[in-house]
Amino acid sequence: MNLSDSRTAGQPLARLSAAEAVFNVLRSDIESGKLGVGAKLSSEATLAQEYGVSRSVVREALRSCTALGLTVTRTGRGTFVVANHVAKDLVLGQYSARDLTEARPHIEVPAAGLAAERRSPEELDTMRDIVAAMTAEDDPEVWVGLDSSFHALIARASSNKVFENVVADIREALAYQSETLNMVADRKHASDDEHRRILAAIEAGDAATARIAMSQHLHAVGVALDSILNS
Repeated sequence: MNLSDSRTAGQPLARLSAAEAVFNVLRSDIESGKLGVGAKLSSEATLAQEYGVSRSVVREALRSCTALGLTVTRTGRGTFVVANHVAKDLVLGQYSARDLTEARPHIEVPAAGLAAERRSPEELDTMRDIVAAMTAEDDPEVWVGLDSSFHALIARASSNKVFENVVADIREALAYQSETLNMVADRKHASDDEHRRILAAIEAGDAATARIAMSQHLHAVGVALDSILNS
């Protein structure tokens, strides 16, 4: 099934749309039982050829299937179906979505307030560059990297080593979560708006507004996660 035969026929597929399409097909096949529990998926190369996309697109789709608890990838053996329904929590490397949802407000909200008071001119310039790049970025994998860099830079700009180190430790899990939310809940544009509000408050040196903006962003992420896990 080449994706050019799908509803997007006749239009060049953006990488995000292609990844979404592959993910949706795989998820549908798994949840319908077409790919039963225990089944081994074809290799990335084979899937890429079958769907007419790049291997990186397939890789993104498979990561989201794994995050939803539908598949697991075993090194040297391949990717296997382990469930035919979305798990009660996302699997994000060594952390879960629940771990992040419970912890992030206690770390990133105060960090944003401190960053508004303590950020250096150089850190502020880098934040501006990151947010501008995210707004213009069409490549979902690049966007996810910028997203995690933005949150890590806010923690660093707080000049609090605990916040900086904790966010650095969860950075990979944040990237997995962001990738899955963009894939399943189409969060990219909303996140761009929320990041701009966080940046504006930090730029203005307004600690209270920065804390509110970060809190609202994390709340929106939590709502999107609930919509996936309770669907």
